Amino acid sequence: MTDAHVRPAALDDTAAISALFRAPISVWQRLDARGRVEDVPYADLTIYERWLHGGPWMSLETAAIQLGQLLSGAGLALVAEAGGQVAGYLEAYHGVEPSPFGDHVHLAHLVVGPDAAHTGVEQALLAGLFEQAAAMKARHVTVSRIGETPGETSFYERYHLQTLCRIRRLSLSARTGQIFYRATEHSNADPAQIQGWHMTVGRLTSARQEWEQLWPRTWEIIPQVRQQRSHRLHLAAAGQEAYICCRQQLYDPRSADVSCWSAKPLTNQLVSAIRDWGHREGYRTLQWVVADDTVKVLGPEAEVGGYTVETCLLLPLEAS
Repeated sequence: MTDAHVRPAALDDTAAISALFRAPISVWQRLDARGRVEDVPYADLTIYERWLHGGPWMSLETAAIQLGQLLSGAGLALVAEAGGQVAGYLEAYHGVEPSPFGDHVHLAHLVVGPDAAHTGVEQALLAGLFEQAAAMKARHVTVSRIGETPGETSFYERYHLQTLCRIRRLSLSARTGQIFYRATEHSNADPAQIQGWHMTVGRLTSARQEWEQLWPRTWEIIPQVRQQRSHRLHLAAAGQEAYICCRQQLYDPRSADVSCWSAKPLTNQLVSAIRDWGHREGYRTLQWVVADDTVKVLGPEAEVGGYTVETCLLLPLEAS
């Protein structure tokens, strides 16, 4: 096991962290003028073309902005040093939601360099995460179980996870509905607004992480991101208030992904209001990610996709 020193990340670590995220990518690609995929050197890609390979950590410029937001309070960023070099990175978000999540810290990223002694650096970062969670008086540490890559699968096998809920993706047509509601633009990105609220739709990670990714308009400094329509609303329907984010899908402009934070569980009236609003905005289809026990609220018209994610409780290392 490697001796790894864990500390809070600093802005000077940006290049090293970005390199960790980019290391697994062996081929960099983009679409040529005819819409065909071509392999190109990393240096020839624009910031947006790099972004499409994995988000803000793909470029030094956007990585510095992402890390700056985390260091300013959006989340938790830790690095592990081994042999005088940054060998691993961990990112997490603290939030408070109703049961079963409660007061928790959600593990968003755990990236270890290919030359590091894998288990030692990984375990050191996780130990640091549990120390930070205890300092925040968070009761749980959670992680999303997707299992899309061999690395993620091996991580799940190394640690004991307890499933808290499972979510699935469904599609539902946008259509007019006979319901009175009020929808107004809402630009306030303060996460205190969702403290203790449910994230009834779109909770792929945690309510806080999704909020930090979707509500601030930080990434609209990239022209191509700004061109993709994004709506941030305060919506009131049948006595229920909610914050709604609808993002136009990149490759299907008549479809939008729905995210919803509300003080109460999802209701039929709120679903009808969102569908009516979507229809008025010109969308044909709305994509919903909801927990298994919420699927019935979308009604029999909802089409179930094959995509599922489990939110799991991550036990402390000594209990794994």
